[in-house]
Order: sequence, then structure tokens, then C-alpha cells
Amino acid sequence: MSERAHPIRYQAGVPVYRYSADPAVPPLSVMRFTAEMRPAHGVPHIHDFPVLMYIDAGAADNDPPAESGDVYVVAPGAVIDATSLRLESAVGVLFDPAALGDDARTPWPVWRSHPLLFPFLHGISSGLLRLRVPPERQPLWEYTIAAIEAELAARRPGYRQAAAAHLTLLLVDVARLAVDVVGDLRRSNETVLAEAFEVIEERFGEPISLRDIARSVGLTPAYLTTLVRRRTGRTVQDWLIERRMAEARRLLTDSDLSIAEIARRAGIADPGYFTRLFRREHGMTPRGWRERLDPARSFG
Repeated sequence: MSERAHPIRYQAGVPVYRYSADPAVPPLSVMRFTAEMRPAHGVPHIHDFPVLMYIDAGAADNDPPAESGDVYVVAPGAVIDATSLRLESAVGVLFDPAALGDDARTPWPVWRSHPLLFPFLHGISSGLLRLRVPPERQPLWEYTIAAIEAELAARRPGYRQAAAAHLTLLLVDVARLAVDVVGDLRRSNETVLAEAFEVIEERFGEPISLRDIARSVGLTPAYLTTLVRRRTGRTVQDWLIERRMAEARRLLTDSDLSIAEIARRAGIADPGYFTRLFRREHGMTPRGWRERLDPARSFG
């Protein structure tokens, strides 16, 4: 999984994986698991990105046993222990929400604005929501996953958009299969958490602090920190940085603005600090990121 995701930190000793931010890595990928991969992926871990795990053959050892056609909706931020699953019978679809386009470009908590991502909020303690794909739909799942693989392998012009279109079909099916779960979640009280991330979304380009965000939603900084950490596994500051880095990546990719101007628009006044922070988060400088996209664009 190293080219697609890598551990960025540990939470209570459990590794937390982030989807690769390398511009050379497509924002979605497919992994066909084998028996040899089980020791590496059958230990507790946390994804910082959404995953669909489709069982396309065989079964699992858990009770009740999984069957061909089962799909697991893997919740970001939850501790996943896949020791009970026969990974050799599974295929994983991993993706950065940015694969769905501008509506999902913002950090993960703003998923509430994208209905196709809402099932990943299921909140089941194991982190795995198990759904049954009806037999008549299973050929579509197998074909669509294979089509994503083919697009990613060939990398012909427009392959990212084509792969994202196939992913959207899978997510639409998941949303329909999970309609009862989604309905329960929509009725649950997550208003304050949603409001906090709306403040981040509206004001990340300003010199905003945790205290400012907490004041905007009528909570103390300590209580908001506890609430966000409990629900997402990360702090408010972590998410503020992530939103700023998402904006920085967008501007580095889609504009010819200078690094200093990109830092300012991302809410960071000091270009030097911005460069250090970007390097810490992505393993390369902003200029290095831009050059990975296009070696000729080494200015800024």
C-alpha cells in the first residue's frame, strides 16, 4: 500500500494511514488482496480516507460469514481490525474524496455536503459497515471495479475522470444499499460538529484560531477539541491545517501564483513557515510539488 497510502502518525499506538498526496498518484486506486498480504493488513490500523472492500470470491471467518457480493464500507478515523477477514477474497477501492471533483475537494469532515460520502459516517465500532450487494448487481460491481483498474493501468487521456465516473457508480449503489443507516445518521445530532467545519471552510484563508472557531459555535476550545477528536480522531488544528493544505495543493496545480501568494491565500502569512508545513505534510516543498506536476513550472 506504500505508494497509495503511508502512516502519518500514531493514535494510541495504532498507525494512521493517509492517502498519498503525491501528484503522480491518482486519487483512487484498486488493491486485490492476496494471502501473502494478510500479515501486513490484518493488524489494527486507521485509514484517514474512505475505502470500499468488496468480497468477490470465497468467504470470511467471522460470524456471520461474509459471502461473495458483500461490501464493507470502511469508516475513516475508526480502528480497523481485519484479522477475521480472508483478505485473499477481497478487492479494495481506496480513494481521496478529491477524486469526486470540486464538491469533495475540501477536507474529510465536510463530507456532509456530499451525499455519496455520507454512508462512511456510519459510526459502527468496528469501523466496518457490512452491506449485501444483490446477486443481480454483483456483475456490475465486478465490471466497474475492473473498469477502474483498466483506466488506471492504461492512463489514457481523461483516465482520472473516467475512473472517477466508475467510482461514482459504486458510491451511488452504496448509498442506496445503506439507505436505512444514512437515514438514522441524518436524524442524529451532529449539528455542532458540522457547524465547526463550516467555519473552517468559510474562514481557513484568515488568521483564524481554535478559540475563534469554538466561539463561533458557542463552545469552549477544550470541549470542541474533545468533540472533534472523539468523532474524527484528529484535532481542530489538524483539520484547519488539512484544509489549508488542500487549498495550497489546488493553487499549486491550477494556477501560476507565486509560493508566497499561495501561502497567503491558504491563510498562512509567513511563506517560510508555509513551506516547512507543506514539506512536513507532503514530504516535499511546494515548489517540488509543482515540479512533479510539470518540470517546466519551476518558478514561484
